[in-house]
Amino acid sequence: MAEEQNSGCSPEACSSCAHAGSCKSKKEDMKAPANPYSQVKKVIGVVSGKGGVGKSMVTASLARLAISQGYTVGILDADITGPSIPKMYGVHESAVGNEEGMFPCIAKDGTKIMSVNLLLERESDPVIWRGPIIAGVVTQFWTDVMWGDLDFLFVDMPPGTGDVPLTVFQSLPVDGVVIVTSPQDLVQMIVEKAYNMAKQMNIPVLGIVENYSYLECPECGKRISVFGESHIEEIAENLGTEVLGKMPIDPQLAEIVEQEKFYEAENKYLTNIIERFQ
Repeated sequence: MAEEQNSGCSPEACSSCAHAGSCKSKKEDMKAPANPYSQVKKVIGVVSGKGGVGKSMVTASLARLAISQGYTVGILDADITGPSIPKMYGVHESAVGNEEGMFPCIAKDGTKIMSVNLLLERESDPVIWRGPIIAGVVTQFWTDVMWGDLDFLFVDMPPGTGDVPLTVFQSLPVDGVVIVTSPQDLVQMIVEKAYNMAKQMNIPVLGIVENYSYLECPECGKRISVFGESHIEEIAENLGTEVLGKMPIDPQLAEIVEQEKFYEAENKYLTNIIERFQ
């Protein structure tokens, strides 16, 4: 009788119970099925321990890098309350669908995009939803959107370690995450939070991208450490991961975002990264 009771243990207790070897993991149980019209080879999450570090810029830059190398790419904008990906690409039409699912919108460079902004009556409408509803919408962006054939789906996640990152890690088949940070005080603690969450969810950390690393003087070319000296190499080494790239404050990239033409962007600061995601 005791054995029968143990075999029905909850997924939350599985990792520590005597039947850990025979019980299904919580992560496996909660995986949501992809839409039948989606064939996605790699799902890469882009995360940050705090807001304001340019996570969406890095997500779009990785997508552009993959597109430039001939891969088919999509961006799932999971930052429901602060979506920015469609506007960066100049995508303002509403997403449409049929009985099989919903079609992502397609930017001028071929990037497929799904975001809550493509479903709102007005882009400026606030999304005043509770966490479970937001998490449910993110899951639907995986189960209900017909992504088609994609080499990479980049997931632009909201900052922190709350409901939505947890939902993405549990519900989507994430192959790895890229952590985005900046050279500010407390950066080690913030990076470690994102790193430890990924590790606890058994998601590989592919590396770290440091944004706002420096500002290059347009007159003399001198690098100015606006937010202080970087210690990202030391932090990455301590965590057993690597620095994938350092992005400065680049007025040209900022301008192309303002013009809503990120489909033309070339980020020269992130190179030789995509092959590491294979």
